[in-house]
This record gives sequence, C-alpha cells and structure tokens, in this order.
Amino acid sequence: MSFASLGLSDALLRAVADAGYEQPTPIQTQAIPAVLAGGDLLAGAQTGTGKTAGFVLPILQRLSSAPAASRRAIRVLVLTPTRELAAQVEESVRVYGKYLNLTSTVVFGGVGFAPQVEALARAPDILVATPGRLLDHHRSGTVDLSGVQTLVLDEADRMLDMGFIPDIRRILSLLPKKRQNLLFSATFSNEIRELAAGLLHAPAQIQVTPPNSTVDTIRQTVHPVDPGRKPELLAHLVTQNQWYQVLVFTRTKHGANRLSEQLCKKGIAALAIHGNKSQGARTRALAEFKSGKLQVLVATDLAARGLDIEQLPHVVNFDLPNVPEDYVHRIGRTGRAGASGEAISFVSPGEMDYLRDIERLTRRSIPRVVVAGFEAGARGPAPETASPAANRVRATRPHVSPSRKPAGATRPHAPHSRKQADATRPHAPHARKQTDVTHRRAPPARKQPDATRPHVSPSRKPAGATRPHAPHSRKQAAPMRTASGKTPVSLRRGAPAGDPLVRSNLPPGWTMAPVRRGR
Repeated sequence: MSFASLGLSDALLRAVADAGYEQPTPIQTQAIPAVLAGGDLLAGAQTGTGKTAGFVLPILQRLSSAPAASRRAIRVLVLTPTRELAAQVEESVRVYGKYLNLTSTVVFGGVGFAPQVEALARAPDILVATPGRLLDHHRSGTVDLSGVQTLVLDEADRMLDMGFIPDIRRILSLLPKKRQNLLFSATFSNEIRELAAGLLHAPAQIQVTPPNSTVDTIRQTVHPVDPGRKPELLAHLVTQNQWYQVLVFTRTKHGANRLSEQLCKKGIAALAIHGNKSQGARTRALAEFKSGKLQVLVATDLAARGLDIEQLPHVVNFDLPNVPEDYVHRIGRTGRAGASGEAISFVSPGEMDYLRDIERLTRRSIPRVVVAGFEAGARGPAPETASPAANRVRATRPHVSPSRKPAGATRPHAPHSRKQADATRPHAPHARKQTDVTHRRAPPARKQPDATRPHVSPSRKPAGATRPHAPHSRKQAAPMRTASGKTPVSLRRGAPAGDPLVRSNLPPGWTMAPVRRGR
C-alpha cells in the first residue's frame, strides 16, 4: 500500500516524498483513515513505528480541506509530556505541511515566555504544548482554546507517569465539549484505560503490535557486570567496537553527569541531558549528537520520549529502569521505522529483579553475554598509587605505637590537648609561635647569682631601654633562647645601658634612652 491510496492530497504526498518515505507503516495504514473519518481514536503502537505521521498527516488534510473561519483561532491542540517530544512533533507539522497554507507553533517551559506570547497572539492553526506551560499561558490570558476542534494526547502513558493527568483534566475543562479526541500510547495500563474511557466517545481502537512489546528489528543483549565496572565496560565497548553514536540511559541525573565526565576523561566525547539542564543546553547537546559531533549522549528517562534520531545504531541501558515499561521506551530510540538497531543492558547482581520484570512484561527472554575480562568478581585496573609527597611524609614519620614513646623522647606539657606529640616536631603553644623548631623548649631553670653582675629584679626593664608603643596588640614577644634554653646574658634584664652586647641584641623596635635617676 502507498500513501496515495490513503486519500492524502497532492501537497501532502509531495512533502512525504521529500522526506524520503515511500510506504506507510502499519500504524499509519490504520490510523490515517480513522482520523480522516473524524471520530475518536485509541491507538497503541511501539515507540518508533511512525505514529507521529499517523496523526499529523490526516490532521493537516482535514484542516486544509475545511473552510476558513471568519476569525483565526487555534484549531488543533497536541499535548506531549516532554519538551523534546513537543519540538519533534511541531517539526513534523512543518515538514509535512510545508506546501500548505497552515501555521503552527510550540510552547514549553525552560525558555522565554515573551516570544511564545507573540506567537500565540497570531493564533496558529496547530499548537503543540506541554501541559504545564500551556496552563501558565492560560493563567496569563495569552492563549484562547475556545476554537479547538481536535485534541491529541501523545505518549499518554508517559504523561501519567510524570503526574500530568491533573493538568490534563484542567485543560480538558477549557476546551469545547464537541471535538475530536486522539489518544496515542506505547503501553497501556489500567490508569490509561480509565483516562480513555472518560475522554473518548466510541473510539476506533488500533493495536498494531501486542501491548508492551518491543520491535523485532532490535537485537537485545544483557551484559552481566559488577556495578563498579560499568563505566569501564562502556568505554571498552565504545572503543573496541568503534561505536560512533551511542545513546546511554542512566537512572539518575547525578549518574548521568558523573558518567559523561568519566567518559570524557577517557577521551570519549560525551554530554549529559536531563531535566536539570537548561533548554538551551539540551537542544545543543541533541543537535551535536544528531550531527555526529558528539559520540555518546547520556540521558535520563525524561529524554526517552521525543528523541527522534534517524538510524541510531546503539542504545545502552547503563542502569536498568525500575519501571519495566520505561525499558520499552528506551530501546525504542533505535530500530525506528523498520530499521535495525542494538539495545545493550548492563545488569549487576542487584538489578536481576528489574530484569525479570522486564522479561515478564515483554514476554521475551533476553540473552546474557559475558564480556571477556568483565566476569563477575574479575578485578579491574590497579588502583592509583599514592603521590610521591605522601610517600615522603610517611618516610620521615615512622609508625610509633600509641602506648609507647620513642626512645629518648620526652613529652612536653600540652594544655587543652591529649594528642601524642610528634617525636620530630616540638609542641607549639596556642598563643605564641615557636622560634626554634630544632630544640624543645626547656623548663624554666633556677637563676644562679652572677659573680660579676648584681641581681636585678625581673620586674625591671634593662637600664636605658624603652619599648615603643604598639597599639592593637598586647602579646609579649617570645624571648630568644639558646640551645640550652637559657636567655643570653646580653638580653637579661638589668644589664647596663652601655653594654654593647645589650645594644646589639635589642629586639626590633627597641631604642636606648638616657636613664633619669632621682628627681
């Protein structure tokens, strides 16, 4: 069957041919006639089967053939869970509708509000939006949804996982009661069926593949590996197999950042993309990855929807998702539109329960392949040795048992501290600096009377010496001491003013002044 047999206009057929598509996919073959009929639709299709074109092409056909309204208004609203998917859908609208006189715009968070207000003021025919930003515009009075004729919920199961269902219900209350409703989902849970029951009216149902199944053209493999060696295994596979374009999924944002940094250190060009990244950074990383400048793109499950990369050869589950349905969406980034692809999962012993849940959901046993050198319990690369500086420190400080002191070492008095003093380093008091680091401070010795010099009271200053005024400081400079711990004779208080040794050994800032005797 060809696209021409589906009842599409010549303008749409030209656009489809320009995009390189010749034969419709199974979901397109069934969805396009159903949408053209004007009724509601509940469609289940795997990620990457071409469902976007399955609703965009018939919507463009209906809008182009409908009579123009007297007042411009938004006639089609497409809701998506992520920014990347919203941008992808709006791009498909522009690609397929380039020969039609129709307009479209996209609004999502993370970017400027004012440009979106200007675009909405022109009342485009098709609006693609994320629920949160659309409600922001409604509260600001910058969007009018009273003229919507068709509502599309794309990736409805992901909206449910992300908690958007309350926002969707608020948006539904803003729309006209009479409209066409289209719901697309890759997986179906009880919650999705309840949402469809309250939203759709006698819908046509399409299920081109068994629910929660994976594409047969994707070769799936499990590599058992210890959790600490996953980065090493990934770098090994990328380097040895010369992978040029790899999409890697991690469970957390921090894990995505850390893995991209580890790969860059190994010479592999990698960037991370997740919800904490700005929209500009996410867009640049995705553009570099699509163009081939970026070898590895590390993403969280947020990016599992909306990453449409043609001929993506490899998807790696660095961490298995704890929700088995997310596995289907992850590996659906490869093997799109009938192309072949490879999905590899690193599974540690602690993730075996997740693997069993995935196999139970997909009804498929995934083969296990152990990579040589990465067997369970195999040692990785030798740990880094200590730096030379650390070795030198250990060489000069031999180990001494805490209960024994080195031979010949005495422990000085250390107030307010019970730590063992180093045998090679003297104790430094809290309030003054040690001036001689090669000798211990000797305990105060009893002064012996000098046979040639009279005894002078310690309270008196050397005769003729005055100390300059030192504001903002009341600390006494530590006296100079010899190796024996005694103060030099020339600095003892009470020495004659004319003593040359006194004059030459005065502390910095001290001067000699005449002594006034008596009154």
